[in-house]
Amino acid sequence: MTSLPPAGWYPDPSAEQAGDLRWWDGAVWTAQTQSVAAPASMLPPPSASAPVVNATKRRLPIWAWVLIGVAALALGLILSPVFAPLWLVVLITGIVALVKNTPTWLRFRDRKVATVLTAIAAVAFLITGSLSNVVLGATGSKPVAEASPTATSEPSPSPTPSATPEGESEPVAFTGEVGTATDASSTDGLTALEVLETLAIKGRAAKTGYDRDEFGQRWLDVDRNGCDTRNDILAAQLTAITRSGVCKVTSGTLDDPFTGKTIDFVRGQGTSELVQIDHVVALSDAWQKGAQQLTADQRASFANDPLNLLAVDGRANAQKSDGDAATWLPANKSFRCEYVARQVSVKATYGLWVTQAEHDAIARVLGDCSEQPAVTSKYAAAAPVVEVKPDPVPEPAPVAPAPAPAPVAPAPAPVAPAQPAPAPAPPASVYYENCTAVRAAGAAPIHAGDPGYSRKLDRDGDGIGCE
Repeated sequence: MTSLPPAGWYPDPSAEQAGDLRWWDGAVWTAQTQSVAAPASMLPPPSASAPVVNATKRRLPIWAWVLIGVAALALGLILSPVFAPLWLVVLITGIVALVKNTPTWLRFRDRKVATVLTAIAAVAFLITGSLSNVVLGATGSKPVAEASPTATSEPSPSPTPSATPEGESEPVAFTGEVGTATDASSTDGLTALEVLETLAIKGRAAKTGYDRDEFGQRWLDVDRNGCDTRNDILAAQLTAITRSGVCKVTSGTLDDPFTGKTIDFVRGQGTSELVQIDHVVALSDAWQKGAQQLTADQRASFANDPLNLLAVDGRANAQKSDGDAATWLPANKSFRCEYVARQVSVKATYGLWVTQAEHDAIARVLGDCSEQPAVTSKYAAAAPVVEVKPDPVPEPAPVAPAPAPAPVAPAPAPVAPAQPAPAPAPPASVYYENCTAVRAAGAAPIHAGDPGYSRKLDRDGDGIGCE
């Protein structure tokens, strides 16, 4: 059996001209050739009759390409904050090279190359810049609130967060008159469910004309206590607070009602926004549901009313944006009853309406706490005192005039006393000698007491004589 020569470059037996080499892999001729002379092998070349096969490149399976693509995408996403500034530098350099027609430090060979690289840099910068926002925005974040299961059918265009940025300037005194659209009777002594049924149900009005300044300057000193509303709310809802001066709250601890977690508040760049002041009924939501009809003073009162303000977790407040109860509810379910009770109280106090979806979402929450009381604003005027008038006493029926007395008959003349009957005449004295005389007189038998009776006529003494 003849042994085959080892792998190496050998004169190509199929070449048309001498000097061309072909690679022998130790078993067969391959398709690899070269025309440059290579060091000749000391061994004889393989015979021309040796089998020739076409070497094929080994392809990766599809799943391997998928894994490589996912890994590359993940790597690009993670490193996008690094690539974005690099592409920005290339973009700026390319623009400078095109404007000045110079190669710059990147040493562009010509204007065409500079144009192509500048365009690529622009696209790459837009992509990596967008990915950087996603990566940096998501760093350390986690869900802090939960959306209501009921989606709104009336989304608000261009949502505006319901929080107002912190102001560090001196408080500005409110020069208007604090006031609400209704008095305290709209909420006082009522449950939130009862107040909900008094609210009108309408669709959203157009957001045209909405501006934050329509609700007055941010954080006014509405109650004129010398401190702005933001610091008033922080002082009221944080514990273990410290102040700089009389008003400014510089630190404290918040038991966040939206998430149920505890947040350490420290005033300063990059930390103040961890605790934000939320408008329970967002300003833009109010604008689309009746606040356009309020006076400027009433809108300023609305934006600074403690009834409508809560110190909350900044991320949860950003997630809420200007949503109503139909699109957002706090993740802390134990706070939901109080939250929607405040919303209906605010809307009743300032004459705002609700959408049908909002009404239904609030009713579902209050269905589990039907006795949840409404809350009355301290800015609302006292309810008018209603005088309870006693039931009217019916007028007595007119008394009929007494009839004229009947004429009195004249008294009868006195009756003359009856004349006494005349005494009977005394009987005449009668005497009978004997019974014969009595019989002769027709008086026999004669009884005791009869005229003429005597004992001699009654011998047996029984009172009857002349028997």
